[in-house]
Amino acid sequence: MVATSTEPGISTTTTSRRVAKRVAFALDDVRPGTAGDVVLAYHRVGARTPSPVDLPAKMFARQMAHLRASVDVMTLDELVAYHTHDGGRTQHGVALTFDDGTVDFVDEVLPVLDRYSLPATLYLATGPVDSGRTYAADGVPITWAGLREAMATGLVTIGAHTHTHQLLDRCSAREAEVELDTCIGRIEDELGVTPQHFAYPKALSAESGGQGVDALVRNRFASAAIAGTRPNVRGATDVWRLHRSPIQNSDQWEGFRRKVAGGMRTEDDLRRVINLVRYRGRTS
Repeated sequence: MVATSTEPGISTTTTSRRVAKRVAFALDDVRPGTAGDVVLAYHRVGARTPSPVDLPAKMFARQMAHLRASVDVMTLDELVAYHTHDGGRTQHGVALTFDDGTVDFVDEVLPVLDRYSLPATLYLATGPVDSGRTYAADGVPITWAGLREAMATGLVTIGAHTHTHQLLDRCSAREAEVELDTCIGRIEDELGVTPQHFAYPKALSAESGGQGVDALVRNRFASAAIAGTRPNVRGATDVWRLHRSPIQNSDQWEGFRRKVAGGMRTEDDLRRVINLVRYRGRTS
């Protein structure tokens, strides 16, 4: 059997991904989504690695041009404010987020964000930045200097993604506390800001852990993101369980537009089941 994944470093065949995507499209047509704010999740840009979430630069630029022309692109701060009190918005919007912190964020992503004046949040795992250790599928980490360059544009907000990319649903509360506080401390020391937003690594939350991790996250951040591939609906959204829609190469144009519109939740339901098996016994 050939597996599919939204995570870097998992090998799949192009044919199987396309078949799976077409099935997801068909199911999406019979399970229409509800209106709400969409949070898009990116990992890498530039197609430097075989990862299924390492997008070609031209594809990414086309997507950003589409967002600039067709939707209200908001900051994560604006989205959270809207879902916690009256933010004064009259239309649904899209927030851009990026995971991990690889060097292509400066080389490939930042020039496009600047071209279209699009704000974004980078959920940073600080350990690889400190050590220079590569991520899965040969992802080269960004540098602290690169992060300062990104922040200087005024478009980039730095969020937290743990220190070592630890899966928090399978560690003790003490281990989670160290992961979170080390990440926060390194961002404060190097960038002079305290991260207000958090994303669970591999979108796996504390739902099955029961070790108090959820409380640790809620006490430290204004929001936390999981997966879901569905919109965040006003009045029914827990901002510490923000749904995000991961963007993959296999989405192509049709899948991307569906996700921007809040669709493709069936695909995520399947992904969640697969990941529970795939990451069993793993901690990062």
